[in-house]
Amino acid sequence: MDGNYLSCSSSNLLSVPVPRRTEGEILQSSNLKSFTFNELRTATRNFRPDSVLGEGGFGCVFKGWIDEHSFAPSKPGTGMVIAVKKLNQEGFQGHQEWLAEINYLSQLYHPNLVKLIGYCLEDEHRLLVYEFMPKGSLENHLFRRNAYVQPLSWNVRIKIALGAAKGVAFLHSDQAKVIYRDLKASNVLLDSNYNAKLSDFGLAKDGPTGDKSHVSTRVMGTYGYAAPEYMATGHLTARSDVYSFGVVLLEMLTGKRAYDKNRPSREQNLVDWAKPYLKSKRKSLQIMDARIEGQYSLDAAKIAAMVALQCLSTEPKLRPSMNTVVKALEQLHDLESDVDNAATQTSDHSSRNDARGNTVNGISDGKGPPGNTANGTSH
Repeated sequence: MDGNYLSCSSSNLLSVPVPRRTEGEILQSSNLKSFTFNELRTATRNFRPDSVLGEGGFGCVFKGWIDEHSFAPSKPGTGMVIAVKKLNQEGFQGHQEWLAEINYLSQLYHPNLVKLIGYCLEDEHRLLVYEFMPKGSLENHLFRRNAYVQPLSWNVRIKIALGAAKGVAFLHSDQAKVIYRDLKASNVLLDSNYNAKLSDFGLAKDGPTGDKSHVSTRVMGTYGYAAPEYMATGHLTARSDVYSFGVVLLEMLTGKRAYDKNRPSREQNLVDWAKPYLKSKRKSLQIMDARIEGQYSLDAAKIAAMVALQCLSTEPKLRPSMNTVVKALEQLHDLESDVDNAATQTSDHSSRNDARGNTVNGISDGKGPPGNTANGTSH
């Protein structure tokens, strides 16, 4: 696992949000464990190179172990596994992001947000301690091509998309009123069951208050994920996050990065290349990741493409709310679950499969008689 707990886009950052509360107020009210530097040095075996989980613009993340009750350092392989982000000692910008992370994650609790356990503020040292996410980042699973990483299945991709959407919907809720501002595949972490959790809140921003329609900020984030109106004006709204979610969903559907300069010039920006395909139900299938071919129904693929297209609308007002996105993905998840259940029920009767044609996840290829359908729709 690498690159899992870091925002690796430091070159794209222009400024850093400053939390409204003072540093002392944030730390005193955080209810987080305050670790000493020596405790974290012991927990990570002196920040040994072979314990590095990831590396990015703001520092390295190390694997460590602590006692699950006392939070004291424990021997490797015992107690609770943690991820320790150790910020580079480069001054004010890193410190402000470190503080913003504490400010938000000490107040926000949700199954689809990564859990912050504690921090270290000692002399020049700035560290953050998180729960360990065994499956690493969505980015690694989508784009790391080697024999040791199996491609994410279609159903797992939908599960991850739904979890990430629920996390963003919570941030946008009246309970939180936070704009995430840094939604990308590297910031979606996965637990042992592929449950998605959003990480890295250094760029998060309080949403608009009163009769204000947006928050004005300097443009920050990662190229390829940021909404066009935000890039052009610096006007930040919850719909800016919706656009970024659309990009991440598109990455999951296509298996391609949001921006890749190694692709032909007209294909380097994923959204620009994919949009014409998404607008056509027939053509949308042409951009699906070949590694999951045959795992999804036509209905499911079309629904997912439609959700992505709506999220990527150039006009912010035409984008759905994240609650609407969650409902659509829940329906998609249920659709595929019904198909899986149908496949399971018939798996012990192979002769039936022979009679009705080839099947994948319980979806008919149309060569057999009708009746093998999802939600009453034959394919």
